[in-house]
Amino acid sequence: MRPPAPPGLWLLLPLLPPLLSCLRAAAPPPDSLSQLAAPQHPKIRLYNLEQVLSWESPFPVNDTRPVVYSVQYKYAVGEWYDVHMVNCTQITATECDFTAAGLSKGFPLYFNVTLRLRAELGELVSAWVTMPWFQHYRNVTVGPPKHIMVTPREGTLVIAVSPPFEVDTSMVTFLYTVYYEEKPGMQQVKGPLQSNFILLDNLKPFRIYCLQVEAQLFWNTQNIIRHGQLSNTSCYETTADAHAKQQQVIGISVGTLLSLLLLAGACFFLVLKYGSVVKYLFRTPPSIPAQIEEYLKDPVQPILEALDKDISQKDDTWNSVSIISFPEKEREDVL
Repeated sequence: MRPPAPPGLWLLLPLLPPLLSCLRAAAPPPDSLSQLAAPQHPKIRLYNLEQVLSWESPFPVNDTRPVVYSVQYKYAVGEWYDVHMVNCTQITATECDFTAAGLSKGFPLYFNVTLRLRAELGELVSAWVTMPWFQHYRNVTVGPPKHIMVTPREGTLVIAVSPPFEVDTSMVTFLYTVYYEEKPGMQQVKGPLQSNFILLDNLKPFRIYCLQVEAQLFWNTQNIIRHGQLSNTSCYETTADAHAKQQQVIGISVGTLLSLLLLAGACFFLVLKYGSVVKYLFRTPPSIPAQIEEYLKDPVQPILEALDKDISQKDDTWNSVSIISFPEKEREDVL
């Protein structure tokens, strides 16, 4: 059992708050160099050849002067140095692009690099924020191939690709993988291949195939592979191979012949069934007598009266025929 506190201590309890306030007032002020908040959430972006460090500003301070930032670097063995390829000392921006002067102006891609960052406000500075070391080839995000050219041929697709960025081929190479499928169909994979030319063969003619290409960075000295991002999906139609072309020609020829035979049979059937109608439709129209045609041209002329006279005269003329018969006996005698 805990013994009871001496009675004198209860008398000192009311004096504790004022005593603590006095102690705080008498304490020396904190180090002014640690009063500024450090930059927050720093991160390094390594995309293809880009090297960009970004961060977030600390909490705002009650000061009209802007907060500036400074970045330093060092390699695996060595001291800290200010960044020399671009200005990253006492800048107001919240990022430092080490490749702003050119994609080949940043840190060596195979070096071990460590960065640190701090904020500054007049004489106040924050603590250094040190980021984990990185190697570009080890930590880079590889984009899709820079250029992709696809040429459809006889039952094949010929793909030519270029690397996402330039590398030292003595240490690093790119491997390419093609993901393709017949539309619609099951996805197929070809690769990874080191060649920049990829042949997709044994494809069906006159079919649409959609594909994506991935570039993978292989750091052969460290046996490290960095998978890349897929390219946009693109679709292409294959052409016919020699066998398919021959079948196509035969099919067209047979189809044309059958069409001609069918057309000839249909015409023959129509002629048999509707021959009289066709003959009637294509008969020669009757001609108008010359006298009537002259009358129609000039109705004043007495052509009709002359025709009447001519017809009446023709009606009055007649011929007589005499029939002479012989008895049967006389005809036998004559014979």
